[in-house]
Amino acid sequence: MSISRKELSVLLMGLLLIVVPLIACGCSTDADVASYNLAKQAEDFQLNRRVVFYNGITGEYMLTIVGRLSIEADGTDKQLEVTVKTGPKEFKKHTLGLSDNVTYFCEQLAPAKASVYMYTVTFKPSTIIPSIDLQ
Repeated sequence: MSISRKELSVLLMGLLLIVVPLIACGCSTDADVASYNLAKQAEDFQLNRRVVFYNGITGEYMLTIVGRLSIEADGTDKQLEVTVKTGPKEFKKHTLGLSDNVTYFCEQLAPAKASVYMYTVTFKPSTIIPSIDLQ
């Protein structure tokens, strides 16, 4: 029984789809897997979260952002980028500066199912298929 190049490439791609998420996650416990899966859901705008910025000296809240949001901390610029999904294909981005006395916390507002047995691989066509402009 021989395997064609096409069948071999499909088999290798399937193995990569299984192995890469396991390696990338580096998860070893059920808690690690659940945490990874929740983080992935949050970054894919599937969970409602709240980000609160507060002054650590006065204890006062300065700003609150609630919604389906993604956060990315930029340590070199000392800022937090918050991208909020406001509609099916609509987003808003906020960039907030952090300092010695201004910090934030992010809270997931409702429980979510996060299997400790299953990984999800999400392909975004725009990252796989190049954009071609025809003139």
